[in-house]
Amino acid sequence: MSGTLYLCATPIGNLGDITYRVVETLRQVSLIAAEDTRNSRVLLERYDIHTPMTSYHEHNAAAKGETLAQKLLAGEDIALITDAGTPAISDPGEVMVRICYEYGIPVTSLPGPSAVITALTLSGMSARRFVYEGFLPREKKERTEVLDSLRTERRTVIFYEAPHRLRRTLELLAETFGDDREIALCRELTKKFESIDRTTIGEARRFYEESEPRGEYVLVVGGMSAEEAAGEAAAAWDHMSIPEHVAMYEKEGHDRKEAMRLAAKDRGVSRRDIYQELLKEKN
Repeated sequence: MSGTLYLCATPIGNLGDITYRVVETLRQVSLIAAEDTRNSRVLLERYDIHTPMTSYHEHNAAAKGETLAQKLLAGEDIALITDAGTPAISDPGEVMVRICYEYGIPVTSLPGPSAVITALTLSGMSARRFVYEGFLPREKKERTEVLDSLRTERRTVIFYEAPHRLRRTLELLAETFGDDREIALCRELTKKFESIDRTTIGEARRFYEESEPRGEYVLVVGGMSAEEAAGEAAAAWDHMSIPEHVAMYEKEGHDRKEAMRLAAKDRGVSRRDIYQELLKEKN
């Protein structure tokens, strides 16, 4: 019978933020796969954990994942930990999980700290619906595609960012969402110098033009408001007359009545208004 892979959430800053279950699991498994064994050793020493460790990170995820899978198939239980937070969230742990499922190896997750959720709860932004994007792609074309896809996003959007890239990222967010969009800059979460700065993207840009970014950031950006979304939708049809708009839907296979209803919905007007415009065009 194969062993089990345990995804163990570890503190994102304050070493006290760890569950009893994670501590006990880390003591009981045969091996701990850690993103950075030097960093993780501090945590293990704090809780008097002496389980052997091995490195597992983005540069060896595939090859090392196969090695770990063979140990699991042989009956060993293994705990997977990241430098901070929950494995597989912006972390190569997701590769290990896929490998385990391919081999039919049991996987379970021991919940705990997560910078995404911590920042969201502290931001004051809507938490009912949100989008987690992690770090923006380094490659310009891919980064542009991601930001373009988020431009009209109504849900709260969450990013991770390192201090040396913060200024450039704020510029990109301003280009995408505008200077007036709300943002919460959550810095050094759970640590001694934790700070939550609720402001606008424009104000944040201006502040960091004069101040040096320090620490790791989680950026929580408010979604597009209903009013903004309505304005965007209306602007999309400015280049098209009402008859052209109705004709567009008819070409897609809708009958006249349905095409009028759809055009009215797009423009935020009544179907009667659409009908009147069509009559004018006909006359």
